Amino acid sequence: MTSWQSWGRLASPGPARVCTPQFEGDALALPPDLAALPFGRGRSYGDVCHNGGGVLLHTARLDRFIAFDPATGVLRCESGVSLRDILELVVPQGWFLAVTPGTREVSVGGAIANDVHGKNHHAAGSFGHHLRRFELLRSSGERLRCSPTVNPDWFAATIGGLGLTGLITWAELQLVPIANPFMQVRTTRFPHLDAFWERNAAMEPDWPYTVAWIDCVASGAARGRGVFMAARHAAPQPQLPVWREARRAVPFTPPFSLVNAATLRGFNLLYWHRAREGDALTHHVPYFYPLDGIAHWNRMYGRRGFFQYQCVVPPDTQRDAIAELLRRIARSGQGSFLAVLKTFGRLPSLGLLSFPRAGATLALDFPNRGHATLRLFEELDAVVREAGGAIYPAKDARMPGSMFERGYPRAQEFSRFIDPRFGSDFWRRVRA
Repeated sequence: MTSWQSWGRLASPGPARVCTPQFEGDALALPPDLAALPFGRGRSYGDVCHNGGGVLLHTARLDRFIAFDPATGVLRCESGVSLRDILELVVPQGWFLAVTPGTREVSVGGAIANDVHGKNHHAAGSFGHHLRRFELLRSSGERLRCSPTVNPDWFAATIGGLGLTGLITWAELQLVPIANPFMQVRTTRFPHLDAFWERNAAMEPDWPYTVAWIDCVASGAARGRGVFMAARHAAPQPQLPVWREARRAVPFTPPFSLVNAATLRGFNLLYWHRAREGDALTHHVPYFYPLDGIAHWNRMYGRRGFFQYQCVVPPDTQRDAIAELLRRIARSGQGSFLAVLKTFGRLPSLGLLSFPRAGATLALDFPNRGHATLRLFEELDAVVREAGGAIYPAKDARMPGSMFERGYPRAQEFSRFIDPRFGSDFWRRVRA
C-alpha cells in the first residue's frame, strides 16, 4: 500500500494499492473487495484523485500515441499521455489543443474525467466538446466505444465523471490549426471590479482567449482591480523571436507557508503596478501555463498544504456574487498570489457532472490555516449557494454534500453509470 498526495499537499488519505496497466488492451485485475479509481498525473487539488484503502489505477504507462493525422488534426492516444506530450508533438506540425487548462501536466484521461476548461470557454466550450470518441474499460471486462452517437449516455457520464465510470484506455481528440507557437496578447489594467465586466464584454467578441488576474486583497474603491489578458493565436510572422522556457524550482518544503499577509499584499501591489499594458507577441507557454516553469511550486505553501476555492455563479447573479466574494476574502486577510476571474460562455457542457456553465468563475489558492480557512470557505459557500452557483470538484477538498447536490442536480442520474467496483474519497464524502 502506498500513500499519495494531490497537488494541494493536504493531509494524505489512507494508503492505496497501486496497479499500473501496461497496455490499453490489458484487463483490470482488481483485488477482491477493493474499490478502484484511475489516477493520472495527480494535478487535482483535492480528493477526487484519492481512494484511501482502495486501488489506484495509475495510468503512467498508458502513455503511447496511437495515430495522428497532420492533415486533419485528429489525434488518438492512450489516456496517460499528458497535454505536454501532445503539445510537443503537434505544435511543430501546426496544431494546438482546442481547450487547455492552466497546466500541461495533466493526463488526457484526467482532462476528460474533470472536463477541464481554459481561457476560451466563451468561444470553444470545455475539453469534452472536442473529444471525438474514447474507449471505456469496465471492471467486468466490458469495453465500450463511446462518442456523441455511439453509447452517447456513457459518453456524457464519463465526461466530467471524475473517473468513476471505468478506465478510459484511449481517446481521440480534434485539435485546432495554428500558424506558429506564439500568441498575440493584449494586456490592460482595470481599476475596480465594475471595470472588469465592461472590459470583458468588449474583448470577448474579438478575442478567443480572455482571463483576468484580480488583486484579492485590494479594498474600498480599488476592490476587484486587476490585469486583463486577452489573446489569440498569432498570425504568420516573417521572423519569430527566440524563446526558451526558464527552468526554476522550489527546492524544498518550508516549515511554514511563504504565502502570508505580508508577502501577499506586497506581491499583489507589485504585480498591479508592474503590469505592462499594450500588445505583445508572446510564446504560448507563459500565457497558458505561467506556473509550469516552476517545478514543485506547491511546496511554497508549506507542510500544511493549501486549498483552492473555485466556483462558478450564473450570469444574472455574477456581478453581485463576485463582488461579495472578493469583499469577504479581502476582509479575511487570506488570499492568493494568482486570483483568476473569467467568464464561461453559454455553450452547454456535455457531461452530466461538468463544472463549466454560463456565468463567471473565480479561483484562488489559500494556505491551509486550519479552522480559519474552513470558516472562510463556509462564508464563501453561502454566497455561492445564494447566487445559484457551484464549486469545482477537481479543485475541492472540503465542500459539504449539500453543496455538491445543489450544484450538480444530475448527480442522481449519473450514479447509475458508476462502475460497481469504482469509488473515490471525494464521492464517498459528498454522497455520504
